[in-house]
Order: sequence, then structure tokens, then C-alpha cells
Amino acid sequence: MSEATPQTLTIIRPDDWHLHLRDGPTLAAVVGDTARQFQRAIVMPNLQPPVTTGEQALEYRERILEAVSQAGLGDNSFTPLMTLYLTDNTSAEEIRMAHSTGVIHAVKLYPAGATTNSDAGVTDLLKHCSAALEAMQEIGMPLLVHGEVTDPDIDLFDREAVFIERVMIPLRQQFPELKVVFEHLTTKDGVDYVSQAEGPIAATITAHHLLYNRNALFQGGLRPHWYCLPVLKREVHRQALVQAATSDSPRFFLGTDSAPHPRGLKEHACGCAGCYTALHAMELYATAFSRAGRLDRLEAFASLNGPAFYGLPVNTGTLTLERRAFTIPATLPMGEHELVPLAAGETLEWSLVA
Repeated sequence: MSEATPQTLTIIRPDDWHLHLRDGPTLAAVVGDTARQFQRAIVMPNLQPPVTTGEQALEYRERILEAVSQAGLGDNSFTPLMTLYLTDNTSAEEIRMAHSTGVIHAVKLYPAGATTNSDAGVTDLLKHCSAALEAMQEIGMPLLVHGEVTDPDIDLFDREAVFIERVMIPLRQQFPELKVVFEHLTTKDGVDYVSQAEGPIAATITAHHLLYNRNALFQGGLRPHWYCLPVLKREVHRQALVQAATSDSPRFFLGTDSAPHPRGLKEHACGCAGCYTALHAMELYATAFSRAGRLDRLEAFASLNGPAFYGLPVNTGTLTLERRAFTIPATLPMGEHELVPLAAGETLEWSLVA
């Protein structure tokens, strides 16, 4: 990392290790925002229907690449890293076939009903998925976990901590060499677990969980564009996430969890969960690291730790930010709909240099 001046920051071009692109007109509308900043992105498989086979993942990859080529970005080398959606019926053979393609890099665990388009998710991980997990452990294919239980008796704000006890600890005991990424970490409990657990484990952290606590949901009224799953937590948890992200630990890296939804489905009687941050992801992260006084740690978090965990080469290009005010647009076009980015209308401290 180098700083041309105290007002400019240049880092190795980063990757996004947790991203929702959707499909069709939505994909076409949003993929350019990611491709302008990130060299690679782990693409979530929770489409309708979900991406459960290697063949489906390869077809989805082609649609993403076509959308990038149509986005008017010139000679852009963005590479989508594909994933499979784990179900109760995912076989070891499907895992091995997917891995052999060289472009399918991980498998995503959604506990059934945990978040958007997760109805086909796993009902009992160790009971139904042991053969698939054994194959993943053997070939070194990471399991990406949405770390929340869905038991209706568990308080929404406690679901991550309970997931550690009920799912993560038994999983790591049975498959100690399985590579696991605890996605979109939100609690001090999660930070402590990932920091201390044995074996190959890591976690992604979003920009919105670094910048905001749960009060952001209610400032001046109910603000649906701050609603995501896992939900924003108390300030003590936000501070723990900032400390983890800006630390020297290689176990924490960037994953935006950017999730586009039409404005009408966010501002709704039963609004969708997800924050759209792809437009201004690096500006958000730079603002968070700057406020913590740790801009020197942004490159490791955004550009080095993820490739090291996934066993991929570090990117060769660079990305430059400057300390210049950036006002987030009120809305963005998304096919026939409008999309409201996180913190629309607010001003960030950093801007991406074109």
C-alpha cells in the first residue's frame, strides 16, 4: 500500500468475498457497480430457483460475464467466483464435479428460512450434508455460512451467538479441516469465536456493520434501507467488528453482502432484507477505516486476506481513493424499478478516483 499524499490512498485492487448480483434486468443494472471497483467477487447462489448444481452455476457465470460486457466499462477484467447453494440433497459427486470446473469456488449454507430466497436451505446440516461436507474438506472447498439459527423462539439479535453454539462448534468438531467462512459477521461473539477457533476459519465483514449500529434503523422513524439480515446490532458489537477488521489478523476480510431490492419491496409492509452498497463500497470501507485511524490496514482487509484464505493469487492492478466528499445518490435505476443505495443522500469522506 502507498499514499501519494495524506489525502490519497492507493491499494492493490480489492475483491468482494460476498456479493448478491441477482439475475436478469437486476443483474444488468448492478453488476457494473461491482466491476468498477473489484477484480473478483464471490457470487451468492440464492436465486429463484437457487443455483444448486455445477451446470446451473456455469450458466449463471455466463450471464454475469455477458452483463459485464454490456455494462460499458471498456476493457474490464472482472471475474465472478461462483458458488453452489447447499441443500439437504447435495451429493458429494456434485461437489467434486463443481470443484473440477475451476470456476466454482465455494458452497453456501443457508439455514432454511434465514434470509432472502433461503426456503430451499438446509434443515439439519450434520444429519443431511455430511457426505458433501466430507468431500469439501477433502478437496479444500470452503463452506460459506449464513450464521444464524432460525428457531422462532430465539431473539433476532441473539441468532448469531446461538448459531455458534448449535451449529459452528459441532461442525468444526466433526470436520476440523473444513475451510469455513463465517459470512457477514455482526457480533462480538462471532469475532471472539473466529479469532480463537482452531483450524481453517475466516469471516467476512460488511461496510454497513462497520459504520452503523441498530440505532440507524430507527433514526427519525423506521428506515427500511438499513434493514438487513443479519440485522445491525448494538454499538459494542460494531466496535468489535471494527477492531477485528482493522487488526493484524488474516482471518477477517471484505465481503459487502450488497443486496439489491426494488424500492417498492424495501418500503413495504413486509420489507425485504438487504442493503445495496455495491455502488459505493470502497468509499464506505475507507470511511470506516479512516474513522478508526487505521487506513494502513485497509489493503490487507480488502486485497490480501481473502486471496490467502481461498488460495488464489493477489490481484496485480490497483485502486485509488481520495479524501474528497462523495454524496450518495438518492436513487439508482434498476430495470423498470428504482434502487435506493444505503445512506442515500448522505456524504462520505472518501471518493473513488475514476
